[in-house]
Amino acid sequence: MADPSLMSLPTTPDALARFIDHTQTRADATLQDIEKLCAEAREHKFHSVSVNGSWVIAARHFLDGSEVKVGCAVGFPLGAMSGDVKRFETEAAIDDDAQEIDVVLNLGRLKAGDDKYVLRELRDVVEAADERLVKVILETCLLTREEKIRACELAVESGAHFVKTSTGFNGGGATVDDIQLLRETVGPKFGVKASGGIRDTRTALAMIAAGATRLGTSASVAIVTGLAFKPSGPD
Repeated sequence: MADPSLMSLPTTPDALARFIDHTQTRADATLQDIEKLCAEAREHKFHSVSVNGSWVIAARHFLDGSEVKVGCAVGFPLGAMSGDVKRFETEAAIDDDAQEIDVVLNLGRLKAGDDKYVLRELRDVVEAADERLVKVILETCLLTREEKIRACELAVESGAHFVKTSTGFNGGGATVDDIQLLRETVGPKFGVKASGGIRDTRTALAMIAAGATRLGTSASVAIVTGLAFKPSGPD
């Protein structure tokens, strides 16, 4: 994992695109929506697409021959199901050739102080991912500062590779303050993904400047287009 302290802000659309997980996780997403998502990801060379489990095979098909990875959401969007279900969902995604996993933390267990449960569940998902990259979704808008720190510590201990701010389904999204806190907590070499409410180039760049090494958004095309037309002088 690159050290964010050594990274400069992307200055071209292609460079910014490599930070982006182009996302389509709506419940009503159709095959045509997934095809469009993948076509946009191919065109703009995003890092990955992020889809729900039933669409992993289709996304891999649409992206065949490209360098764009396919990520799968697990335990999405609540994170409150049995840990065994999350493990099975991860195994199914890997069987379908998913290359990255975004799993929602069990927020209720975290808030109850049941760290052993949370850690065991995350370790099970990491094991089931079979060395694929695992991002742990914290849903920061529902957590206190102390809970965010504890969640980060558990994610690191579990063997996961990223912490991620949000699903985008609970009203709040990524903030610069949260990205800074997550980066401070996990250290310089662990991944931090900003997700939720990132709709424009300015916000995307602010998240990267704060320490994000990945961005999750459905507004990816607008963001990289915004960079392409970003004025050189003051607004």
